[in-house]
Amino acid sequence: MKIIIINGPNLNLLGRREPEVYGNETFEEYFNQLKSKYPSIDLSYYQSNIEGELISKIQEVGFSFDGIILNAAAYTHTSIGIGDAVKAITSPTIEVHISNTFSRETFRHQSYISPNAKGVIIGFGLKSYELALQSFL
Repeated sequence: MKIIIINGPNLNLLGRREPEVYGNETFEEYFNQLKSKYPSIDLSYYQSNIEGELISKIQEVGFSFDGIILNAAAYTHTSIGIGDAVKAITSPTIEVHISNTFSRETFRHQSYISPNAKGVIIGFGLKSYELALQSFL
């Protein structure tokens, strides 16, 4: 099984950015733990702060991977293009958020990805990624 985690803007700062919201662990540390815990899954990771690069990656893997775990971060609430990319592919996509976006600013309540996602997991910290991964098993 081939699964990719795609992270959007500012998630490269996990472990340093707003630890009260996002925790103290870097995503790379967490990703290595996931890979160790699920050795039978071909798990890869991609992160970009650039909207077009995220769209290109979704298009690149979206017809050959068994699943995509997508945290588009702030682009979730603004990018019709990312939403359209998820709609255009055949690989099922799970939308993930570390924080509970509904307990934050009102603009974070809108998602252009959710209507095209297989499911949405919000607010369980980094564990949200593992919950998404388990949904593919």
